[in-house]
Formats: sequence, C-alpha cells, structure tokens
Amino acid sequence: MRVGVRSILGFGLAAAVLAGVVTGCGGSSNERAATPRWCPSVEGHAVDCGVIQRPLIEGRAELGTVDIGYARIKHTTEGAAAGTILPNPGGPGVPMIGHAPEAAKLAAAMLDRYDVLLIDPRGTGVSSPIDCGVGADEYQLGTREEQRQAVARCARQLGAKAQGYTSAATVDDFDAVRAHLGIDKVIPYGISYGTYLMPIYAQRHPERVQSMVLTGAYPHDTDQLQRPNAQAVSLALQRICERSQVCDGNTAVNDLSAVATRLRDKPLTVQGKGQLLLTESKLASLVFEAATSNVGADPRAMTPLGMLPAALHAAVRGDDTRLIEFTRLTTDEPAYENIGLYITVVCNDYAPIWSPEADLPQREQQYRDALAQADGFGAFSAQGFAGGQRDGGDACINWSADKDHQRPDQVHTPMPDVPVLVLSGDLDAITPDANGKRVAAKFAHATFLSVPNTGHVPDLEPSGCVIGIIDHFVRTGIAAATDCVAAIPPIAVAPVTN
Repeated sequence: MRVGVRSILGFGLAAAVLAGVVTGCGGSSNERAATPRWCPSVEGHAVDCGVIQRPLIEGRAELGTVDIGYARIKHTTEGAAAGTILPNPGGPGVPMIGHAPEAAKLAAAMLDRYDVLLIDPRGTGVSSPIDCGVGADEYQLGTREEQRQAVARCARQLGAKAQGYTSAATVDDFDAVRAHLGIDKVIPYGISYGTYLMPIYAQRHPERVQSMVLTGAYPHDTDQLQRPNAQAVSLALQRICERSQVCDGNTAVNDLSAVATRLRDKPLTVQGKGQLLLTESKLASLVFEAATSNVGADPRAMTPLGMLPAALHAAVRGDDTRLIEFTRLTTDEPAYENIGLYITVVCNDYAPIWSPEADLPQREQQYRDALAQADGFGAFSAQGFAGGQRDGGDACINWSADKDHQRPDQVHTPMPDVPVLVLSGDLDAITPDANGKRVAAKFAHATFLSVPNTGHVPDLEPSGCVIGIIDHFVRTGIAAATDCVAAIPPIAVAPVTN
C-alpha cells in the first residue's frame, strides 16, 4: 500500500525534534568541519556523523541545494566491518538519525561485525527539512476535501522545488553518502515505504548492493485502487477470530460492512485529539492503516485490531461506545513524518488513477469512472475505501505533475541478482502478503516469509524469532531456520457478546 505515518510505528520510536524547519529547501552547513551538535550517542558504540551537500535538482542550480545528514554506528569487533546496513523506516518523510538508539537496539545482534548507516532523507530531520504549510494532524484527521486542499497548498508553496523531492533523488543522496564514506557495498533494510525506496536504490546502484531486507513490502506496480488492502482487512478479522476463538470471522466482516454502510450516510462525530468526522472513508483508513500497525509487538496487550470485532458488533446493535474508543485510540498517535515531504514524494512518485496530463475536471471524471467500474473492496464501497487512503484515491488530484518525471512504476530496469528477504505480517492490511509476494517476484533470489499473528511490520514481535531470521540472513545471504514463526502466539482479542 502507499505507506505513511504508521511505518515508523514498526520501530516503536518516539518523535524527536532535531533541527529547525525551513520553507522549501536548503540549510546551514556551518558545522560540516566539526562533529554536528545533533550527532547521537549510542551506548557501547562509536558514532561517526557528518553532512554532505547535494543539488536539489540536477542541472537546476538556481533552485539551491540540500544538506544530507548521516550517522554511522560502528561495529564493536576489531577489524573492518563485514558490511554496512542501510535502514530506512518508511514514511515517506520519517527521519532516521534521531532514532539511532532504537535502530541500534533493533540491529543489536548484527552490530558486532556490521556498521549501521543512518541517513535522514532529504526534507526530513537534519537533512534540510521542508515546510509546505500543512500540519501533520491537519492532514491525518482532515476530511478528504481538506486533504485535497492541503496538497494543493503544499504544491503552491514549494513551487518548482517540489520536483526535487522524489524517491530517486533520495536514493542518489544515499549513494552519495556511501561514496563519501568510502563504503563499497551496503545492505539496504527497508521497512514499509522503505521497501518501495530501497529497490529503487538497487535499480539505480545495483553494483553497490550486497543483499537486501524488505519488511512490510509495497511494490511499485501495486493495484492503484489498493483492493488487496481492502481484502486484507477482512482476512485479518477472520484470522484473529479463528485463532482467538472469541468471535466469528464472517460475522466480524459482515458487521464491518454494516457499520461502513451506516457511516456512509450518517457520519459519527468523535471528540479526541481533535474533532473527527467518522465517515466510511475515515473508518477504512483507521481500520486498514492504524489498526494493523504494530500488531504482535506485545501479544498479551489489547490492540485496536483486537478490539475491533466487539466494537463493530456493538455498533451494529446501536451502541457506538466501543467504536468511539477504537477511533480515539487509532487517532491519538502523534505523527512522526515530515508531512510536507510525505505529500511531495507521494504525489510525485505514486501512480495516479487519472492521467497526469489531464486538467482537474478531466482527472475527476477519470477517477469517478475508475471507481464506478471497480469491485473487490471487501467490506467497503469503492468510493469509501478509496477515500480512506491518505496517499491514494484522489488525495493528490490537485498536484501539479512534472511531465518529465519518470515514476518508479514506469522504470523497468532489472533488479540486481542479490539475496533478498521479504517479510510480511499476516495481519497487515497496509502492506499485505499479496504485495510482499509481488515484491519478492521482482528478484531472482528472493525468499518471502509471512509471519503469523503480526501486523505492519513483523520485526518487533518479542520472541526474537524474526530478528534472528534477519540476523542469519544478513550474515549468510540465506533465510534459514524460519520454523520459529509458527510459535508466535495469537494476539489478544476482546470477546464478542450478543
């Protein structure tokens, strides 16, 4: 799926304010010669930090430059590193450097012999963060029309500079840092949107990829209407009911359909972090995005997904108390990404449902026609589910597309022949199994593994099984001994009572 704020939840990280925000691009380079003040401390490890400067757009010197900040966490054993892990936690728009201690904890087993290179993507963190006049909560909680207008405002404020914020430009920055540090090859480790980003690195810099880990994977050529995601919601409900034995999966899916139908005509106003209008589209967004994030990190804890069957069943019978609680829980998480970069990358790179060359009335007609002819949205209507995609549907319909920009789905450069491990949580509706299998099929030597009882993303399940699989793969290029996933316990689910 077109992934956003929830991707950072896979790391369980807290937001950190690392640098002042500027409009458009650019940034101070006064501290390039010394250790930057933002260089993180990681217990037990030396950390090498710095900044390089890159053009915002090649050949457009008048548009300025961006600073790209990096922090390399050094391995602990003597001798040269066995490799360098290059993680990206998703977004788009999520910085990396401010989460160095958490990244080191996640990669602790590998830091004996491997370095970890953290780079803030252009437009985030210490890498010339952008501000295009849109607030994260405004965008996350807003209606579809408010989101569309926010995108238009962002485009106007950035102007021509908006063209500089693409996945291709980001991975070229990453490779420039690699070259600056004299690293021969890297091991890209993409999470969520990072699984969309890192294959672009592999296409553009194939000789620099040692192997690759992609967890919570999203293909460049995904279904533009995101029907696999809608279907994955129903599948997740059926799975948690079957495994917990406290609800019936088919009833839960039918209840979701009934509640979605009711909210289509009679939205529910919910007071939480702000006032939110719970429509069918907003319910779709909360169910497939927020509710399947971070599932399985603590199997004993009650999660929004575990609450959902009981909340839906009560709502069908006229009691919205649990549905309101579910809505508050799934909207109270803070936004972790730079929303300006999120919008620019999404609208520049993700394949639209309309022709980018069309004017606005034509785009709107093409969008309506596509929805009218489509089915397969599980418990939701086509219009309802499409409207729930913060980075899909018609969210970018007001974006001024660059006619010369080649989107990732339009690039057909072969992927390098390197070992690739693709992981999906089998309760994940953001990047469901179907998408992970599609990504794995792009590589000649890929292993796909669906991890039961986990959502978006499976890395944080507490047994250590998944991290152990990743550790073995990084060291050997082989995904061996995956049987431990069968012992990952089901998540807690609230019993459904009539």
